[in-house]
Amino acid sequence: MSVLTILGKVLIFPGLLFTLLAALWLAGLDRKLVARMQRRVGPPLLQPWYDYLKCCGKETIIPRKANRTVFLAAPALGLASIFVTAMLIPVGGVSIFSGSADLVVILYLLTFASVMLIIGSAASGSPFAGVGLSREMVAMISYELPFVLVMLAVGRAAGDGFCLAGVTFSLADLCAWQSANGPMIFRWSLLPAAIAMLFIIPCEVGQQPFDIDEAETEICEGVLAEYSGRPLGQFKMMHVIKMYVMSSLFCAMFLHIETGFLLADVVIHLVLCTLVCFVSMSLPHAITARFKVEQIFRFYWTTVTALAAVSLILVWCGV
Repeated sequence: MSVLTILGKVLIFPGLLFTLLAALWLAGLDRKLVARMQRRVGPPLLQPWYDYLKCCGKETIIPRKANRTVFLAAPALGLASIFVTAMLIPVGGVSIFSGSADLVVILYLLTFASVMLIIGSAASGSPFAGVGLSREMVAMISYELPFVLVMLAVGRAAGDGFCLAGVTFSLADLCAWQSANGPMIFRWSLLPAAIAMLFIIPCEVGQQPFDIDEAETEICEGVLAEYSGRPLGQFKMMHVIKMYVMSSLFCAMFLHIETGFLLADVVIHLVLCTLVCFVSMSLPHAITARFKVEQIFRFYWTTVTALAAVSLILVWCGV
């Protein structure tokens, strides 16, 4: 593979430009759909991009007690990790980076982005940010366990009889298995894991009703209380791109469809991402009030974990 081909993949498709456009589409459509369900007109589809540009044009104010270096580096590193995560997920059978442990790397990169949010808010020295980062830590502890169980269930299903190890964490292997056997969501033993994943997505993204770390009416934006200007825009853009990353990851794990025609595959992928975004984020946002911290912890460590564990047991038993 030539250097120009690699640069084209990284910068255009399925890399930075495609990821940005797809993420802005999902975020704009999400706001529009939520507004319509609440009988409002809603902002234009490009509103997330306008918000980012507006933040970039504002002054960056650094709190007097903040650690300047960490305060400014955290949002940039978090945004970079989300872009790298997107490059690991195949779109239309095309991926930039592929290995034997894609799911493990994605799990670490998503955790790294959340950790950057925590570190950045801690560096601000704000008491509101302190409350927000503690809530973000609770949310991470809540959804990480079922997330790992879902990955194990899917990896076992694709690896059983398909690879020598019996378990695979390669997204390329998962997509190849689904090309040969059909989408995993249609395998009834994995249906509980797919439902669990749909519940994990909004909490990983930080979408209402799981946005306990910001909670404007309670802790004044929480983790983002002291951020302004370009760093705030970077954190907001990280949230936008994470919406696409999690929707795309769900499609790669459970809804991979490959026709052999790249353009058709990309269109199908975007349509499926839009559907996943609506079901897992837009609909709960429109109809559900924000959860309490203890409610989120209890919900993920009981209901969601149980769903993922049921699929893992069924798949491990060969069902």
